Amino acid sequence: MLKEGDIAEDFSLNGTDGRQVTLSGFKGKKIVVYFYPKDNTPGCTKEACAFRDIYDRILEKGAVVLGISADSVKSHEGFQKKYNLPFYLLSDPDKEIIGRFGAWGEKNMYGKKTFGIIRSTFILNETGKVIKVFPKVKPEQHAEEILACL
Repeated sequence: MLKEGDIAEDFSLNGTDGRQVTLSGFKGKKIVVYFYPKDNTPGCTKEACAFRDIYDRILEKGAVVLGISADSVKSHEGFQKKYNLPFYLLSDPDKEIIGRFGAWGEKNMYGKKTFGIIRSTFILNETGKVIKVFPKVKPEQHAEEILACL
């Protein structure tokens, strides 16, 4: 998993706006990169809607939000529209970026060990340096934690 002080490598992923979204395209802004398991699931919906509810305040702090999962762009578009999400949702079906950040690994769900996306968030500064890592996120209060760090 990327650590505080690491530089995030540039990447490009397909976004809900129909174009490639590149990390370097946000140079000069703080970037909240959050990884979540699946569109339209209870925890992921709570987390996304919490970001939505404070998104104007995040923008005021000079930051943007990028949500990344392995779901398709089409799935993301439906999720974004259903919940009026104002930030980018990016599709990483090959889990390349998810793995690069360290957001893929073993999880324990109801006593059963599986591999999947670990709900985690990284705050990058204006030059792409990781300034804060949240390795295991609780969706309910997470957006406020992020806002406090910006």
